[in-house]
Amino acid sequence: MKDILGQAIHDHHHKLANHKLWINNQYGPKEEMPIDIYFRHEDDMPDIEWLAMNECRGTVLDIGAGAGSHALILQERGFDCVALDISPLACEVMKGRGVNNVVKGDIFAYDEQKYDTLLLLMNGIGLTGTLENLKVFLQHIKLLLNPGGQILFDSSDISYLYEDGFPEKGYYGELLYQYQYNRQKTDWFHWLYIDEKTLELIVTEAGFDMEVLLEDEFKQYLVRLTLNK
Repeated sequence: MKDILGQAIHDHHHKLANHKLWINNQYGPKEEMPIDIYFRHEDDMPDIEWLAMNECRGTVLDIGAGAGSHALILQERGFDCVALDISPLACEVMKGRGVNNVVKGDIFAYDEQKYDTLLLLMNGIGLTGTLENLKVFLQHIKLLLNPGGQILFDSSDISYLYEDGFPEKGYYGELLYQYQYNRQKTDWFHWLYIDEKTLELIVTEAGFDMEVLLEDEFKQYLVRLTLNK
């Protein structure tokens, strides 16, 4: 798939263009994604992201690290943090911003070392795309956890999008999106939003304990997963 998000991040970082990044969806009008959201400082981050970074411990793998804003904060706090992203252009930007340990790769194929904390922010768990793929992901990341390790991620219940009723087929949080930037578009791709009850059923079946650390008024929430002892 075209590295359109990476291109937008790259252009913004190098001040090469002033194009807007759009997200097309299949439930309503396209939405603008402000590119500077990937370049936020700690003071600009929401409580969920603050708490997630405060809950990190030991070695950290920041999955889907984007422009590296969370990795930079953790690095400044003294953490041994690896920033992983599938986008080569995003990885280039992270290196340019001073992230020490950047790895270009797909989390589903990554197995180079184990960590104490796996971090997926800005609904990073959405990269699993579907409930079935979430189950595959949960089995894979067991290979990346040190004993006593944890997974921290946020998601949200998007049932509010379906005032006229849920779709007849599939889970309502399995969405299709498409990035659009500078007259280019990606292929359509799956992105997952998952409600707490459905998530708890799946992670429990996969052998994890789940703890909800924070939930806000918009049904966004942060969870910690740990392997059953």
